Amino acid sequence: MLGFIAVSWGFLGLTFILGNAIVRLGAIGLESFAYPLDWYHWLGLATCVAFMGVFEGYRGFQQAYSPRVAARLLFLKDNVTPVRLILAPLFCMGFFDIRRRRMIVTYCLLAGILVMVQLVHLLDQPWRGIVDIGVVFGLAWGLVSIMAFVWQAFFGEGFRHSPEMP
Repeated sequence: MLGFIAVSWGFLGLTFILGNAIVRLGAIGLESFAYPLDWYHWLGLATCVAFMGVFEGYRGFQQAYSPRVAARLLFLKDNVTPVRLILAPLFCMGFFDIRRRRMIVTYCLLAGILVMVQLVHLLDQPWRGIVDIGVVFGLAWGLVSIMAFVWQAFFGEGFRHSPEMP
């Protein structure tokens, strides 16, 4: 029972974090359409969506992050501790109880994302919205891929991804 609670909290917490970012950035992205867009804005939008789809959605989430999240949720089901239960979304995201190298990569990636967020805040519309639409596309792809891998881990066969425990 405790495993079910931990898995549910981890999955729902992570889903909320990504969903909240998608909604907030999506609203900012939609604001860009209130401005007159020239051909180079549309080219920038297409490029940004394609870039973020490939590198954030496919390579970042689908090929690396999403299978690891699903594996950590599956691991959590049978290996609940009080700390893992309370911080289940952070456990699933790889912020603790993970191989040292992966933890360093996770924290460096978080720092890089925070710096990029601050830099994008400096952009004027419509460019900020264009970048945010690309990010929303990548995050949405990631959220769908997490859901697919979690489904495969718990209800499918042949799920063989590592939770990368230390």
